[in-house]
Amino acid sequence: MVDPLAQGVRDGEPRAIARAITLVEEGGPEGLALLAALAGVVGRAHRVGVTGPPGVGKSTLVAALARAWRTAGRRVGIVAVDPTSPFTGGALLGDRVRMGAHFGDPGVFIRSLASRGAQGGVSLATHDVADVLDAGGFDPVVVETVGVGQGEVAIAGVADTVVVVVAPGHGDGVQAMKGGVLEAADLVVVNQADRDGAEGLAAELRAAIELRETGVRPPVLLATATKGTGVEALRDAIDGHRRGLEAPPGDGALRGTGGGADLVGRRASRAEARIRDAVDRARSAAFWSGRAAALAGWVELVVGGRATVAEAASRLVEDPPPAPPRRPPEPRP
Repeated sequence: MVDPLAQGVRDGEPRAIARAITLVEEGGPEGLALLAALAGVVGRAHRVGVTGPPGVGKSTLVAALARAWRTAGRRVGIVAVDPTSPFTGGALLGDRVRMGAHFGDPGVFIRSLASRGAQGGVSLATHDVADVLDAGGFDPVVVETVGVGQGEVAIAGVADTVVVVVAPGHGDGVQAMKGGVLEAADLVVVNQADRDGAEGLAAELRAAIELRETGVRPPVLLATATKGTGVEALRDAIDGHRRGLEAPPGDGALRGTGGGADLVGRRASRAEARIRDAVDRARSAAFWSGRAAALAGWVELVVGGRATVAEAASRLVEDPPPAPPRRPPEPRP
């Protein structure tokens, strides 16, 4: 028998989905059991990652894309990874505020997550929350990352299709992309295309992409999300990339897509990375369990100049860890 909460998620009930997301974000036993109950209906949604430097209009573009998908009769889930509040540790909710036009639409579910300092602007709970939205029948599920610039390559491990957003007037666009974000892109969008320099930035990006010796050459599109210009074309390009990933080899809908094996390969890589991360976290938790006193003792010795960090680490990894030696204080010069 399916748990009532899991059934509510499967039925697309907003309250059940909200409760389920809270549980999986907390990471406790209830959340893990719920994810297990939903496993059989996860994997149907197209996961779209939207990333790019701060201030380029990612949230506005995501809201406009959601509107375009809704016009086509699609139900859209959005995971907006926000900066973390220094006071509460929660999301600052800026993205949710900017997507306020979708409040009250049962076909759009928006959830803000705190980045909690996660590398690449992707919260550890992002995958699990996307799974809940997937199980709830939302397709696509869009993950918008926090704007952290060059480090946002982590989105490639979350999404089937990665959209990198840039805008004129936010520094040298090509230079900003050299940290690896552009290499992760399946589509590049120059937003705020009504501003001076947009066409030049797009041309510069296309030239840089064409100079690549290897890898897929993503198309560069222009859009102005505030006016809706180019948004439907972007939606169609994202859907086209999905068809290319799902198509038999040689039938890719966009240049550079390699057919159905690409989608399977991307999802297999994502699953492997998630498993490795879960194992690392479980091993870390198991390792530190029962070592609090030993750790505190070694910290005291290191701070007091009576042991090195390397010595403390090498002794702590012994099983069971020995108690730190009681060394007499040494006079400091």
